[in-house]
Amino acid sequence: MVPNISEVLFNEPQGRRIGLFQFGLSLTFLCMFVYAWSVGDAGETRWLLFMIVGTALSGIAESLPETQLQAVGVLRFTAGLVLLCVVAAPFLGLGFIIGG
Repeated sequence: MVPNISEVLFNEPQGRRIGLFQFGLSLTFLCMFVYAWSVGDAGETRWLLFMIVGTALSGIAESLPETQLQAVGVLRFTAGLVLLCVVAAPFLGLGFIIGG
């Protein structure tokens, strides 16, 4: 059976282990962006900024205590919207995100 959106968004956080993994992903994306910026190609990799923010928000959500389920849901929803922007950008003609 398919869970409701509220069950997914406001579910208990997965824990600090998953949060640290997502922070690590965010740091990896940041390193990729800094490298691209240092060689002068940051304009083509603006999508990495969205990946940095999305994974960092998700990592924060998973690191919160179980008593703050509403904050977890809001952070997860915001992270999903940020990451969805990267996916939808080519179809919606948002060239400022994908560098086109």
